[in-house]
Amino acid sequence: MKLNLIPPTLFLIITCLCLLQFSQTCNARVTSTYVRKPRASIDIPVEYFTPPPGFNAPEQVHITQGDHVGRGMIITWVTPVHPTPNVVTYWEANCRHGHKHQSRATTTSYRYYNYTSGYIHHATLRKLKFDTKYIYEVGKHNATRRFSFTTPPEIGPDVPYTFGVIGDLGQTYDSNQTLEHYGSNPKGQAMLYVGDLSYADNHPFHNNVKWDTWGRFVEKSTAYQPWIWSAGNHEIDFAPEIGENTPFRPYLHRYHVPYKSSQSTSPLWYSIKRASTYIIVLSSYSAYGKYTPQYNWLEQELPKINRAETPWVIVLLHSPWYNTNSYHYMEGESMRVMFEPWFVQHKVDLVFSGHVHSYERSKRVSNVRYNITNALSTPVEDTSAPVYITIGDGGNIEGLANSFTEPQPNYSAFREASFGHAILEIKNRTHAFYTWHRNQDSEPVAADSTWFYNRFWYPYEEPTSMV
Repeated sequence: MKLNLIPPTLFLIITCLCLLQFSQTCNARVTSTYVRKPRASIDIPVEYFTPPPGFNAPEQVHITQGDHVGRGMIITWVTPVHPTPNVVTYWEANCRHGHKHQSRATTTSYRYYNYTSGYIHHATLRKLKFDTKYIYEVGKHNATRRFSFTTPPEIGPDVPYTFGVIGDLGQTYDSNQTLEHYGSNPKGQAMLYVGDLSYADNHPFHNNVKWDTWGRFVEKSTAYQPWIWSAGNHEIDFAPEIGENTPFRPYLHRYHVPYKSSQSTSPLWYSIKRASTYIIVLSSYSAYGKYTPQYNWLEQELPKINRAETPWVIVLLHSPWYNTNSYHYMEGESMRVMFEPWFVQHKVDLVFSGHVHSYERSKRVSNVRYNITNALSTPVEDTSAPVYITIGDGGNIEGLANSFTEPQPNYSAFREASFGHAILEIKNRTHAFYTWHRNQDSEPVAADSTWFYNRFWYPYEEPTSMV
């Protein structure tokens, strides 16, 4: 039998062409050709977000991780007219004769200009079992409301886990589409939220009723899976012209996080472990210069991470460090200068930010070579650097940021002026699969996807895109 062998010279040519094609794919820069229909993002009317039925019924229910390792959960809710009941009853869902437990909340309220909040309750459930579904109830009599959540698996290097990622959501019809699309995806187990929640400050006197309506709006997700919170500029609510001189007042009253468990001195920056990830939350709008509390905390925090336990290091912050949109261009630059060398040194895997109301994913780049005399101030590809993802595309009232700089810089891998959400699937210690889903014609279309390789365990170059 005669075999048709490829001549050696032709084989070499074919091999070179394949390698060239692969190289071009890996180094591609993509500005999406999809053009979103030009229309305003309009807030859903306040009347749409009606309180639940029943006297003093609990509302605006949301949960977040309540300790450093995932065995705690903070349950938060608001009662409109009376500070009691302020107790959560909870039990294991699959235990037929399970004992019911109770946790008493701390209760607070606040005033902002001409607004007085309801009673805000924060209860921390402790010593929960890993990877277990729990039922919980708040309220009493005909105003009792029941929800559920599932705790994360025990921490370990190859534990799979899936996060949703959303930023700058607001409460418009576009926001609702984003949230509905995320809710229709069964993969998400917890949400990484990169700041800008209610956009109350876009309304006269920072209308804090918008904080209430936003809490009701997102409850269909936040009551059932933990949202990991970070603060954006729309949470500052600093308005001395109306006598409001305390930054972050509504946000800090409404959203509690387990900052003390990571030795942080502020709820605006903290860390948690979840499954195989180590998540660091930073504050773009708190002091971060040398010797400040946030600087000192992060300097001590990064060396603590044990990559044999939590191989994936993810950072959440609001103002992006790498952004090729003219909106908010270089606003994160001073924070980048302070912290980027540490991110490269400690091989941070991913950095998620919001603020810019479009979507963009960078290559692995750094800009840490510069000193005042050498003029080396251009970002370069760096296998020890994170991928930077801007996902401030939740759909808020301010609309799209649709003015990208041209030509597309080398460090930008994919960008699109549209609304959507992302899914990050951690597979094991070496691989994670990532997809970004645009809101297109009422359907969540996976417009961007790629594999991420862990910087500690598998520090090889990744494909720029799978789309």
